[in-house]
Amino acid sequence: MQRRHFLMLSAAAGTVAAAWPALAHNGDETIPGFDEALKAGVPVMVHITAPWCETCQAQKPIVAALLASPDFKNMKKFDVDFDTQKEILARYRVQMQSTMIVFKGGKEVDRQTGQTDPAVIEALLREAL
Repeated sequence: MQRRHFLMLSAAAGTVAAAWPALAHNGDETIPGFDEALKAGVPVMVHITAPWCETCQAQKPIVAALLASPDFKNMKKFDVDFDTQKEILARYRVQMQSTMIVFKGGKEVDRQTGQTDPAVIEALLREAL
């Protein structure tokens, strides 16, 4: 019985060790155009989404409508995929999909997760103006 547990634990440890490099943050992954937008000092929004996330899907048309308005014409929006862009998630300490982060003058000013109220999302975006 102990041998079976040892073998199962050894196999599990090997699986975790094999997956570990994929979870490590080496700083190579970037969001195309993001660093340039921050350096330019324009208002920036990063939206972390996943295709299976219902909250994310509800946020998308709200954000699109707001960004189409004249008030937000200068804001740059960058999408990050929660399932595939793990280094970016680690770099910005994002733990959940449906997270929106806004930057002003090249610095993060606020973030929200799971918000679908258009007025609250608009207020978040205004913080970056």
